[in-house]
Amino acid sequence: MRFIITAQADPNGAAPGPDGMPSDALLTAYMKFNEEMHQAGVLVASEGLNPAARGARIAVDKGRRYVVDGPFTESKELVGGFYIVDVGSLEEAISWALRAPSGLGSDDILEVRQLTGAGDIPPHVLDIIRTAAPTWSASVWQARG
Repeated sequence: MRFIITAQADPNGAAPGPDGMPSDALLTAYMKFNEEMHQAGVLVASEGLNPAARGARIAVDKGRRYVVDGPFTESKELVGGFYIVDVGSLEEAISWALRAPSGLGSDDILEVRQLTGAGDIPPHVLDIIRTAAPTWSASVWQARG
């Protein structure tokens, strides 16, 4: 089972520092955690996200997409990064999340959610997916085993 573990700031916690750079010791702790998950064979991906000011928000109105001008959501409400892990159960994903370092200010709260797999999708919907996106769907389901 694949899970995404997203990180965000605690709304009641301290704001991240102005330069956003962690100490060498904290960065080392994060990298050792990534290495541990990689060595265990459970880490699929792990990335931090840049501040919202470096991105864009796209909304929809009457079926048409458009770029939303700021102000953007407060930084304490944004996802600061994520891990994607492939483990045997929700409990195992939670056990990895409990071991994750903290201290960036944008990772105080971790949310663990299972990613949708082929077994979660009704057969007729899988048929539509395979017909509409044959190469993409084959690569996704093959990559997931």
